[in-house]
Amino acid sequence: MEKNVSVENFTNLDIRVGTIIEAKDFIQAKRKAYQLVIDFGPIGIKKSSAQITEQYKIMDLIGKQVIAIVNFSPKQIANFMSEVLVLGIYHNAKVVLISPDIKVNNGDKIG
Repeated sequence: MEKNVSVENFTNLDIRVGTIIEAKDFIQAKRKAYQLVIDFGPIGIKKSSAQITEQYKIMDLIGKQVIAIVNFSPKQIANFMSEVLVLGIYHNAKVVLISPDIKVNNGDKIG
């Protein structure tokens, strides 16, 4: 069922572009995941847990630009604090990351 979202609700989301600068296996997570460190330029370096191990190898993630919601409340996952929500598309039961098709500045705002 679709939910209508007001423009005000959408504009409350701070969605930005960042570049993954570090990725490693998240061994303590209940579900297979990576720990990502993402550079968002002027708003700084943020961390995220991402269940994308089936689609991506660590070496393919380094330097990849991604889209993330940067103003979600941090979430403790095992021994790791996930600060942002990296956005993706569910495709064949796997997550495909959303990213710009040309290089843009880290911290550029979506919306």
